[in-house]
Formats: sequence, structure tokens, C-alpha cells
Amino acid sequence: MKTARIVSTGSYLPGVPLSNADMERLAGPVPDDILEGIQVKQRHWLIDPETGAHLESNSDLASKAAKEALELGGVDASEVDLIVLSTASPEYHLPPLVTFVQDRLGLERCATVEIRSGCCGYVEAMDVARMYLERGEYDTALVIGSEAISPLLYPIFRDKDPESIRMRDRVVVYGFGDAGAAALLRAFDDGEGFLGSAMACVGGGRKAGMQVIGGGTHAPLHEQLAAKRLVELKVDVIESGKFTPYVLTEALAAILARTGAAAESIDLCLIPEGNAPYMTDELREAGLLTPEWLALEPKIFENLALVGATGSAAAPLCLDHAWKTGKVKQGDRVMLLAIETSKWKYAGTVFPWTAAPHPAGTPLAGAGAEPRSR
Repeated sequence: MKTARIVSTGSYLPGVPLSNADMERLAGPVPDDILEGIQVKQRHWLIDPETGAHLESNSDLASKAAKEALELGGVDASEVDLIVLSTASPEYHLPPLVTFVQDRLGLERCATVEIRSGCCGYVEAMDVARMYLERGEYDTALVIGSEAISPLLYPIFRDKDPESIRMRDRVVVYGFGDAGAAALLRAFDDGEGFLGSAMACVGGGRKAGMQVIGGGTHAPLHEQLAAKRLVELKVDVIESGKFTPYVLTEALAAILARTGAAAESIDLCLIPEGNAPYMTDELREAGLLTPEWLALEPKIFENLALVGATGSAAAPLCLDHAWKTGKVKQGDRVMLLAIETSKWKYAGTVFPWTAAPHPAGTPLAGAGAEPRSR
């Protein structure tokens, strides 16, 4: 069996950073304690926040991130024979977004897979790609996470007095950003590869923690067209804070068991929102501060403050940032773990960092503030 290794990463953030002051002007103020919980200091949107006009598309973000990964890996696009992409905000129901990325890379023929699992979708996508490479069916894979969330946010504050917007809607506007990020994987005949993975949906029978409603087949289209907003992003912030620690605890135990890795052996733990103050507080209150979590907590790295919640792009953005800032080095053992609150899914994997040191002089997407690392 071959081994799959990461050669390089890439990322792309649209437009200019939007500050919390920008959000206050658009959607009204949010109390300081809530801002601290959200953590986000800036985010990037592909829309014009003043008019709602689309300045770029989701496929733009994904393609630009993929091209940077190829450039930094020294690999020509023609060598890519597999693209696995995760997004929860495709441009169309069909064709899949991944096929537009294929077009933009100039590939007439390529194996493509698209996954729709929100935040944990990227980790699932990486697992799919690495298993294909390990089986020897493909040699070079791009694994992409990309989201265009701002088009769902604009209707919340469009043509409204910011003071009239409900606090729960303001929190949503402040929390999300758009982004694309990618990793380039190649198959090798020897050497250490991925140690394994774990994933599960543990939300059976539970109410969804987040939903994107509209434009689907859940109700007659004429009824949907009569709704206040055709597509609406709903987030249960309170339930997310309460139940996410339980999902995280199970996820952590599962990934360590599946990979045979000890928590102490992990050099860098990438968990989007892993440093959120509510996370440790809720873990402590629930009695879930396990020895494994305590061993990993000082090694957690994430860049939520710089980019906002970016769904499928969150995990690869964090990975890309770690590489470009030298936080992860060749030989490090990395855990990548993501939680999706829409129906309470998790996905995690452990692998050795195999990419060469990042080329000097390449600009870092989203630069402007330090990512959080305990």
C-alpha cells in the first residue's frame, strides 16, 4: 500500500478585512462579552457589504486556493488526477462546485468528489482523498474547503436600521466569513503516512444546532418564495455552546483510539474554535476536562479571530496558517479535528507533517492579527 502525504497548502480570502466596527455600522452593536465569546475580530466577504453585489464566487475562492497550493508545491495542474471538495454553499444544486474548479484548472478529465458536511466536511474530504491515494488509484489530489456565507448574511441587514436588528441575528452577521483553502496530497511508495481517522454523526434525535433553510425541496417552492427570506441561516448559539463539548470529548477519544496515538505524542492540534472560552468553561462545568484534553489544550492552534467561522474552509485555513507561520514543521505529528453543529457531526485525523518549510516571501492570507495558540 502506498502512503499519502501533504506536499503544500494554499488559501484565499476575498476582499479587504471587515472589522467589528464595520459590522456595527451594518448590523448594530454587540455587547463586549458577546464579542469576546464570538472571538472574531475581522472577516472577509465576497460580497460588497454596502450593496450585496457578488464581487467573486465560491468557485473563485476554491480555485485560487487550489492554484496557490499547486504553486507552492511546485506541481503543475495537469498532474492532478483527483479533486475532493467540501462546501455547504455551492453556486448551484448541479453541477457540483468541484467541477467548476476542475474547469478553472484547465483539466479536461479528472476524478471529482464533493462533500457537504459543513465544518467537518474538509476532514472527511481529506480522508477520502488519502484513501484513494493509498490504494494507488490516483497519484495527486487537491483537497479543498470553500464557503460563500456572506450572501446569506446580507439580507439580514439590507435596507434596515441597524438598531432594529435582533441581537441573535447580529451575532450571526458578526460571526461568519468567506474563504477557500486547499492542501495538495501525493502518493509515495514508502514513508509514514496518515495514522487513521474517525468520524460520526452523534445528533440522532437531537434538534439541529444550525440550519440553512430555503432553496431546497423541503417545501413547495411557491411557499418558499413567499417567505421573508428565501434562504435563511439559523444558528442556535446557546445549544452549540452546551452540546459541542460533549461532541468534542467523544471525537477526541475516538480519534486517539482509531489512530493509536497518545495525546502526549501530538505536536500540534488544529481545532477550529478550539480556543473559544466557552469550550473550556463548558468542559469544566460538565466534568469533561479529561487527561487527553488537558494534554492537548496547550497545543491547540486556530485562527478564528482573523477569518471568522468559515465552515468547510476553517480546518484547511488553520492548517495553511500554521504552515506559513512556521507553527508546524516537518516531522511534527498533527491532529486535525472539526465539529459540525448543524446535526452534530465530527471528523478527525492524525498525520505527520511532511511539507517542506514554507517558501519565504509568500503573503499570508488574512494577515493582520495573531492567531490564538494556548
